[in-house]
Amino acid sequence: MDRVFPGMTWDTLQPEEAGFIPGKFSAVKGWLEGVADRRGWRTMIVKGGYLVAEWGQGLDRNTQITQASIDKSFISCLLGIAIDEGRIAGLDAPVVDYFPEMMDVGPDVGPRAGRYAFEKDRAITFRQLASQTSGFMKPDQYPGKKFHYQTFGINIITHAIATVYGLYDSSDPDRFPGGRKFLDDRIRNPIGAGWDSPRFNFDHPPGAKVNIFGNGFSIVATSDDMARAGILWLNQGRWKDQQLVPADYLKEATQTNQDVLAIEPEAQWKYGLAFWVNDHGKLWPDLPRDAFAAAGAGSMHVFVCPSLDLVVTQTPGPWEDADKTERQAELLMRVVGAMSG
Repeated sequence: MDRVFPGMTWDTLQPEEAGFIPGKFSAVKGWLEGVADRRGWRTMIVKGGYLVAEWGQGLDRNTQITQASIDKSFISCLLGIAIDEGRIAGLDAPVVDYFPEMMDVGPDVGPRAGRYAFEKDRAITFRQLASQTSGFMKPDQYPGKKFHYQTFGINIITHAIATVYGLYDSSDPDRFPGGRKFLDDRIRNPIGAGWDSPRFNFDHPPGAKVNIFGNGFSIVATSDDMARAGILWLNQGRWKDQQLVPADYLKEATQTNQDVLAIEPEAQWKYGLAFWVNDHGKLWPDLPRDAFAAAGAGSMHVFVCPSLDLVVTQTPGPWEDADKTERQAELLMRVVGAMSG
């Protein structure tokens, strides 16, 4: 099947035309409706760039939903672009060389008690921030020594990128549009998406330096938007005839990162550069090893599997976060199990 890219609307295929067994495929929808109860949910299934199914309840297809930590995967893509264009020397470059303000978060101006920039943080690299192994502002965690999922380090990547492109000034955060303009110009607009990306901060004590560790953006998007992102990632960062995200970077980002391999037990070998990955079969043991995902709280999920030419989105899934890992895996197994051959 030749891959296509959506324009203003999607080209569609019937399930059997896309290589699904109709009865098994319709059973996936029935299962989703059964577990949903009264929750609002939306799921899109895309094969080879063709829309095969768009299901949901309680949410209009044009409803924009906060994507939570799916943002991290987009920021990783922006990092790849900045490296490719020579604005950042590479994944192993010290972040402080590009955003020295990261060290200006003293003991009384951090996000909470005991969280602030320590001298050890001066050695943090972009790889460590993107792979969640930086230990940024954690007194007992040193760069490259422990996997610890956090948002503040990702915000530092955002500001470093925006700063080198002249889009962020931490001393006057409202002076420039910030990293979200870079995201819109380089990814959103070329793929025909329509998400918004307002500034986002958690609640912090008065005086906290959110201009340094906060002020990230939060993508607020439709199912259509996230499916388009999935198609971009499925095609190794290419959209039609434009290479928006460097293919070699995206390949590395969607495999378990070398720092995670070095410091974590095998059961945790499932995180790349801000993508959840399956190259060691630790995320989805029964699914292809090239599968990966962008994921966020609220059961947001964009599953991509190049070898199956498949994208499955949840914006959101019809389950609570406490159940999402098991339910997401079951959904994906049911979709893949409905494929013929």
